[in-house]
Amino acid sequence: MNYPTIFHLIAGLTNKSGVPCVLIGGFAVNYYKVSRQTVDVDFMITKEGLDKISKELEKAGFKADSAERVFSRFRGNDYYMMDIDFMFVDKDTLDKIVKDGKKIYIAKQKFTVPSINALIALKLHAIKHNQKLREYKDLPDIINLIRANEIDYKSDEFRDLCLKYGTEELYEKIIEGV
Repeated sequence: MNYPTIFHLIAGLTNKSGVPCVLIGGFAVNYYKVSRQTVDVDFMITKEGLDKISKELEKAGFKADSAERVFSRFRGNDYYMMDIDFMFVDKDTLDKIVKDGKKIYIAKQKFTVPSINALIALKLHAIKHNQKLREYKDLPDIINLIRANEIDYKSDEFRDLCLKYGTEELYEKIIEGV
């Protein structure tokens, strides 16, 4: 089957199979008024959900490139089909993020993006568990999300979010950066 965009592909596969997923990464950051270029499309999904759609992804021209316990990448073979990264979470986490998320349309296809707090929590978690690789990209995203969305970064609620998913050091860097 031929899809005009990667968004048509993912929406078609997930809708057909009933697999929920959440758009994360650069496209989710863009939704919250922060312009950031990205070279791939990132989704949060359960491992079982990806298992249900992976054969169809391969039929559409994507090849599983790397797979880890909590992450899988599919590479597109066409220049217009961006690579797709899938981050695995358990069903309860995904259900909560879907419930609290925002419904958006990209290429006339409906997706869910995490709430802004959940998006920031994801970025904090990514930095905490791979600081060397993730801080240069995710910390500026967090700071820009705070600025663009007028988040009260000095509130106890925001500090608690940072300490739960990140570290005291990250919280201090955010305060300094804003």
